[in-house]
Amino acid sequence: MDETPLVMTPIEEVAPLVDGARAVFEAGRTRPLEWRLRTIERLRDLVVDHTADLVDALQADLGKCEAETMLSEIAVVVSEADHALAHLPDWVRPTRVPTPAAAQPGSSRLVHQPLGVACVIAPWNYPVNLSLGPVVGAIAAGNAVVVKPSELAPVSAAALGRLIVALDDPAITLVQGGVAETTELLAQRFDHILYTGGPQVARVVMRAAAEHLTPVTLELGGKSPAIVTGTAKIDQAARRLAWGKFVNAGQTCIAPDYVLVERGVHDALVAAMVAYVEEFYGADPEQSPDYARIVSDAHFHRLEKLLGSGTVAVGGQADPDERYIAPTVLTDVGLDEPVMDEEIFGPILPVLAIDSIEDAIAVVNGRDKPLALYVFSGEDEEVDRVVDATSSGGVTVNATLFHVANAALPFGGVGESGMGAYHGRFGFETFSHRRSVFERSTLVDLSLMYPPYTESKMKILRRALDLGDPRFALARIKQRLLRRR
Repeated sequence: MDETPLVMTPIEEVAPLVDGARAVFEAGRTRPLEWRLRTIERLRDLVVDHTADLVDALQADLGKCEAETMLSEIAVVVSEADHALAHLPDWVRPTRVPTPAAAQPGSSRLVHQPLGVACVIAPWNYPVNLSLGPVVGAIAAGNAVVVKPSELAPVSAAALGRLIVALDDPAITLVQGGVAETTELLAQRFDHILYTGGPQVARVVMRAAAEHLTPVTLELGGKSPAIVTGTAKIDQAARRLAWGKFVNAGQTCIAPDYVLVERGVHDALVAAMVAYVEEFYGADPEQSPDYARIVSDAHFHRLEKLLGSGTVAVGGQADPDERYIAPTVLTDVGLDEPVMDEEIFGPILPVLAIDSIEDAIAVVNGRDKPLALYVFSGEDEEVDRVVDATSSGGVTVNATLFHVANAALPFGGVGESGMGAYHGRFGFETFSHRRSVFERSTLVDLSLMYPPYTESKMKILRRALDLGDPRFALARIKQRLLRRR
């Protein structure tokens, strides 16, 4: 695979880049709706125009085929941009809210203001999607943005750099580099940081952000479970699980990390998954043009060690020269084995038999809250039981991954899997300050609120607050009725 060296941003240039972005923001350039719409549209068009470059870059970094890049990278960013372009005029419109009687005469409204300069630190597994998707939200909110792609996908990072240069807007800039450059970047003052990656680095990001009281959005991961009940369509569940797990060679933060399946359908599910692995990738997936590779030697060797858990139902092969780990399904795995101890983030899927849905719920709740949870069932009651009794960033029922494909749904984690969310309006909200604005009328100015508080004023106040006032009486009646329900 291509080992093209990445041209790092000189350390001494990091602070001036951030300062330049702030100067552009403070000059008011990014605030007008026209700039936001024009910039998002320009970014969208550049992604489309640079598709061939991005496809080649992802093939070099991850061995990702063109179809996967189009579906999981290009199309996602284009869809996010189109959604923002269609709805942004409504999002930025001030929202009128009720004004209580005590504050009359007056009016109240909510106004979304840009925060300032946003920093987007992206991972290597979906470098285009997870770099530019948040950028769309930050631009929609009227911010300047500094993007930091991952150095672990160097060809993709270089391609993103060329795209940002082509955008040719001083409000949107990019920093290339590794640990040193990222450390210097985090030493700067930002108004919001969105980081996608692992919990260990997320703690570093939070500590750095705390120095400036900068709010953060953390998109992490964890061991996202799939629960398959005896009422599920087993063949269909196997097909959808195999696809969701092995796309991008399992290097997906919301990939099914392990499967909990009711014992009576365990063997049928495993047999169907074995068949679908061959249908998707052939008898030798290493020769398949549609199967990706592991991003680095370090990740390869970490995954190779996990192949020793349980019994291999399919796969298990590994080629260090190609950084190839076969799509692997493991059975007879114990909850205390290494493959169940950490997020796998690769093409290894443990399948564990459980006796009941309650047992599956207990396993899920005994671990950190995951970024995603998948339920396969033919009964709504079973689905409701799992959804109500567990916690995760998002849920997809009878499928995998699809909850992130809807811009009307927030994408984000909870607990160890992250904080905050974005996509669609939720990205706009994340990068905005929702400012409250109250405007009092100048037509009248009641003396009741001003000192001195004479006895006559107090009588009026007491009468207004007494149950005899119809408004207060009605409110009290409503409260009593609600308590009785």
